Amino acid sequence: MTIKIAPSLLSADFSRLGEEVKRVEDNGADWIHLDVMDGHFVPTITVGPPVAASIRKVTNLFIDAHLMVNKPEEQIEQFVEAGVNLITIQTEATAHLDRALRKIKSFGIKAGVALNPATPIYSLEYVWPLLDLVLVMSVNPGAGGQKFIPAVLPKIKAIAREIRSREADIELQVDGGINRETASPVIEAGATVLVAGSAIFGDPSGVALIKNMKDLSR
Repeated sequence: MTIKIAPSLLSADFSRLGEEVKRVEDNGADWIHLDVMDGHFVPTITVGPPVAASIRKVTNLFIDAHLMVNKPEEQIEQFVEAGVNLITIQTEATAHLDRALRKIKSFGIKAGVALNPATPIYSLEYVWPLLDLVLVMSVNPGAGGQKFIPAVLPKIKAIAREIRSREADIELQVDGGINRETASPVIEAGATVLVAGSAIFGDPSGVALIKNMKDLSR
């Protein structure tokens, strides 16, 4: 199985965002990961639909929008119109998870749910049939450059087992502190999509990490 690599633009140079997208695309990135923060669900404010639309103009890669916002259902349609391929929402951010996921799917794009490090897996119990992706946060959301939390590895393994038991076509994504050292245990635990930000954009040779992480799965 080949792992998909989704560079997180949170750590990119926004003064030349189009060039940053092309650089990771040319070096083998599979997806582009867009971290959307509203200053309420998390303290940080990042980007919105206009930036997603600008990214769509410069790449045909799969765009994965992770909404770390309160009441994400209110922003779904705007991100669909911006051209993203998948919207992931935080299970902790909405009182109506089923409804929000159904709204995403109604636009013909893929839907995902993100779990913070301390959020239990059973929060997914009644929405599995709606999921195209589960995102395990391996740091507490809100900022790039944080250290990987090893305690999430058992959660990744448990979700991977659940997906296999259901014979479901669901990607298992991990985001937070992914680098040369942490990628291997995450892949071994069952992740299929790795999000990396500062390890790729914060190092002049970071784009080489894209190929290196893919090689770990072969």
